[in-house]
Amino acid sequence: MARCHTGSLKNIFTSRMDLLHLFKYDFFQHAVLAALLMSITCGIIGTYIVSRRMVFISGGITHASFGGVGLGYYLGFPPLAGAAIVAVLAALTTENLTRRKVLRNDSIIAILWSLGMAIGIIFIYLSPGYAPNLMSYLFGSIITVTSTDLWLMLALSITVTAIFTLLYRPILYVAFDEQFSRIRGIPVMFINYLLIVLVALTIVLSIRIAGIILVLSVLTIPQNITNLFTKRFSHIMIGSVVLGFIGSLLGLILSYYMDIPSGACIIFTLVILYMMARLIKVVNFGR
Repeated sequence: MARCHTGSLKNIFTSRMDLLHLFKYDFFQHAVLAALLMSITCGIIGTYIVSRRMVFISGGITHASFGGVGLGYYLGFPPLAGAAIVAVLAALTTENLTRRKVLRNDSIIAILWSLGMAIGIIFIYLSPGYAPNLMSYLFGSIITVTSTDLWLMLALSITVTAIFTLLYRPILYVAFDEQFSRIRGIPVMFINYLLIVLVALTIVLSIRIAGIILVLSVLTIPQNITNLFTKRFSHIMIGSVVLGFIGSLLGLILSYYMDIPSGACIIFTLVILYMMARLIKVVNFGR
């Protein structure tokens, strides 16, 4: 029994040393920093998305951005730059057409969603030379994050944090009651367009980590976990940032030990955290 216990302790110690050894590698350091920066932007922007019930709109923008990835490959410029341009255009188009009531909201989103994916696939297969690996864009690959990606994510994190700090009250009013916001003299249209652009940029810079298919979960699951225990907008933002980082870090470690894609592991971990939080609430509060 003693030998068995000693062996298990040795395995635990070896695993810990193996994990600590990972932090010596640049790719793992980049991955952890990327997870932190993504958690900040997605935690803040995701709270706005969930409170405005814009999850489906965000899904449309996410999938439309794939058209920019394909266009980037075809024309020979960085795919994420193409994704950013298309995502912003899709976001502004959705906001504009929704306001003007040209089409129903769900119809606009469905059209942009399918059109973006179709354009992306067409241009990628028309691109000369070696066909790119789409898995990293569809499902994410946090270990491929570069220094340039980190600088862009840092700039976005600072921008998002600064805007929500300076405009916290107007954003809060707009998120819950646009009519009241107009009465108070708040520039509703400006805030709506500003935030939809930030949503688009947050989605694009998170694609490298979570992928087009899975990024929507990073924008919604931590917020729903936090919302189980608090209704305050600011508390949900802070809780979402913390939970997003914890889930991303645990998912990254799980990905390393099981040798499976990091994006899927991060989402799987966040879902498990949600289930645990739901169970805790049921046990303690009975609902």
